[in-house]
Amino acid sequence: MSRLKSSLPESLAAAVKTAISDWQAGGKVQRLWARDASLWTGTDEASWLGWLDIVEDQIAHPVELRNLAKEVWSAGFKDALLLGMGGSSLGPEVLRMTFGKIAGYPDLHVLDSTDPAQVKAFENKIDVARTLFVVSSKSGSTLEPNIFKQYFFELTKKAVGADRAGSHFTAITDPGSKMQQVAEGDRFRHIFFGRASIGGRYSVLSNFGMAPAAIIGIDTKKFLDRAQEMVRACAASDRVEENPGAVLGIILGTAATAGFDKVTIVTSPDISDLGAWLEQLLAESTGKLGKGIIPVDREELAPPESYGKDRVFAYIHTDFATEAKTEAKLAALEKAGHPVVRISMADTYDLGAEFFRWEFATAVAGSILGINAFNQPDVEASKIATKTLTSQYEKTGSLPTEKPVVEDGGVNLFTDEKNAADLAKAAGSDKSLAGYLKAHLQRIGAGDYFALLGYIQMNSAHEEILQKMRHAVRDSKRVATCLGFGPRFLHSTGQAYKGGPNSGVFLQVTCDDAVELPVPGQKYTFGVVKAAQARGDFQVLAERGRRALRVHLASDVEVGLGTLAAAVQKALA
Repeated sequence: MSRLKSSLPESLAAAVKTAISDWQAGGKVQRLWARDASLWTGTDEASWLGWLDIVEDQIAHPVELRNLAKEVWSAGFKDALLLGMGGSSLGPEVLRMTFGKIAGYPDLHVLDSTDPAQVKAFENKIDVARTLFVVSSKSGSTLEPNIFKQYFFELTKKAVGADRAGSHFTAITDPGSKMQQVAEGDRFRHIFFGRASIGGRYSVLSNFGMAPAAIIGIDTKKFLDRAQEMVRACAASDRVEENPGAVLGIILGTAATAGFDKVTIVTSPDISDLGAWLEQLLAESTGKLGKGIIPVDREELAPPESYGKDRVFAYIHTDFATEAKTEAKLAALEKAGHPVVRISMADTYDLGAEFFRWEFATAVAGSILGINAFNQPDVEASKIATKTLTSQYEKTGSLPTEKPVVEDGGVNLFTDEKNAADLAKAAGSDKSLAGYLKAHLQRIGAGDYFALLGYIQMNSAHEEILQKMRHAVRDSKRVATCLGFGPRFLHSTGQAYKGGPNSGVFLQVTCDDAVELPVPGQKYTFGVVKAAQARGDFQVLAERGRRALRVHLASDVEVGLGTLAAAVQKALA
């Protein structure tokens, strides 16, 4: 089973030791397993702990997953396209990125973006007539999976005929959901059910993760057996200090209360996508009531002087994929007094164990922070704002008009009244793009973090430019930086950005769409939905008093990003 070691500065180590004693004396691990809601806020937490025994249940009923794997093998599907968001998509994406294409099974693609160029790119990757579509949605009412289904179901009807289209679709949803009704009405090949007592971000070891795993040929029995080893270790230990999930959670929660509230995720290359799953788990679970852990993923390691005193570094690796340069950088950080947690896995199948360890740890950290680790109130606020805008479009055929605060070289800047006034004052006579960016970035202080929120196609070219920007800010300001692509981060880190500590400085990036796609049965298009999501996101950030600025690019996104990157460099000079 995977192993944990930690190197903590003296004061934090002492605080962790005290917290472990408190959990031991209070029987808190036993109370967690007994589903005692008073460990958190005493509200509805007990209703969301179905993930504690889901592994045992999956192991006890293996036939469904085994039969799915056999059927997919014999059906000869070339591709599988999962249509989902957040907890329904991030776990399967980790599994595909980790285990790759397995001979004889479909190649899995995961679509979790309403960007029309992104949707079209996925359409172009697959042969619709030989694709199994997996519509994954707990509630069945989430906007994105529903419009993905509408779009690809129409394409499938054209490719294979209306009578056979349903046989190319599988649903994963909670019993009684709207998606179950849709799947039954359209005669889907399968419906796999989740469990209502498991929230999306804790669902990877349920059918939401394991059905896609079976579809692509992962040995789900071996995977779940590894997870069960961790379940038993987190349940059976009488001594809290020997409980692998509790110890990690106590470190994270205690560190956050002591000001080390940015968890920088470092992975070995073979499990590089794990950070995207951890981002949602940590941010959405803990980021509320002005508290929270801010996860930092895909930020390259730097020398100790590049960092403030607010980081925990979590290094997760397999035993055969460690890198000497990473080890050397972590050793330097340890020597400089930064907290470092190391988790070593025997191989990639230990991901099953790590999924459970981090779920358990996140619940423990939430208890220490004194929040409900299982709700997401600010995600819901953003969804409501988006729905208001899309409903308005359905009625009027347009979104509300906007006036930029700056127009410079084909790039427009937008923000709310308060941020506009603050930035205008700070920028003074320099009303250029670089001038406003300089004013915005100067608002970053010690202990803050900077987040780039890109409502653009998620591809390697765009990510490379945005990564350079975030690292330039990190190195200049010595603060944590985050990079998220919208709307997928709305179902992930977006909760912490709006509900967590008011320490974020946000730069949202939107664009005109060179490609546009209709949503069957609706007036709005994918581009309109994406624009409404970006505006709804920004509206809630502003309502929460966040320091936020939106950059809007023309339809040539790479040119626009180049202009933006140059302006950021100038602003930081």
